[in-house]
Amino acid sequence: MKKTAIILGASGLTGGLLLGQLIKDERYDSIKLFSRSKLEGLPSKVTQFIGDLLELEQFKSDFTGDQVFCCIGTTKSKTPNKDLYKKIDYGIPVSAAKLAKTNGIETFLVISALGADAKSSVFYNKTKGEMQRDVLKQGIKKTFIFQPSLIGGDRKENRTLEDIGKAVFKVIQPLFFGKLKKYKITDPKNMAQAMINLANSKSHAEVIITSNDIKRITKNN
Repeated sequence: MKKTAIILGASGLTGGLLLGQLIKDERYDSIKLFSRSKLEGLPSKVTQFIGDLLELEQFKSDFTGDQVFCCIGTTKSKTPNKDLYKKIDYGIPVSAAKLAKTNGIETFLVISALGADAKSSVFYNKTKGEMQRDVLKQGIKKTFIFQPSLIGGDRKENRTLEDIGKAVFKVIQPLFFGKLKKYKITDPKNMAQAMINLANSKSHAEVIITSNDIKRITKNN
């Protein structure tokens, strides 16, 4: 039976790559995008629902399918206001998980971050940790939380500090082995493929997936 996938964050780097892979994947005959603005040039198997994702409940009747891929995320430079930042990075994924649970969707995948910890004194890590905690509270049968290190690839928007960080990491990451492997730059294509692989796996033993596991899961087609 063909599947229906829901994507939040398809306009971003990883979300866009995920969308491209799902379009080519014959296991899916329907893809639903929930976003603030319309993407052009997409095939008929893609349906777009445009609106304010901070009010995700408005899409309740349309938020139906087999799998939810949540690739939502912002940055301090794009969203300096901490209240708004939390509404995006915490509020949208948790609201999506609640809708998935209500509508009987049994597979939920979300991108978090390495170092996420609800008890952290660092706002970014704390926000991601609280998001993870409250997504898991929904009790969705197959829940997978990805904790990448820096995500590689070229983004549409300018992220100067992040680009500098990537350049430094590329130089020093050959030194990362053993427990340090999880700090290597994460390839967004691998991330997207790993999400699809886990969404369609029979096992749901892995809940938290760190950077060093993403490449391994990518190969498990």
